[in-house]
Amino acid sequence: MPVYTYRCDNCGIQFEKQQSFTDAPLKTCPECRKKALKKVITPTKVIFKGSGFYATDHKSPSGASTTPAKKSSESASSGE
Repeated sequence: MPVYTYRCDNCGIQFEKQQSFTDAPLKTCPECRKKALKKVITPTKVIFKGSGFYATDHKSPSGASTTPAKKSSESASSGE
């Protein structure tokens, strides 16, 4: 379940609340009891696990760069 950050416009308290996607957003502040809560937009945390995102998803299977392969195909086409 996602964790949402709320801030009260009246008293300034800020807190986090774990809620389901289907739960209604909170409106009443737990400190001052006013209906002044707003959701705070925070950056998403990204966690890369494993041996490496780049090494497993973007490199060529042999580990060689794609530049030599292009050069060899260019020289083969120019030799014809």
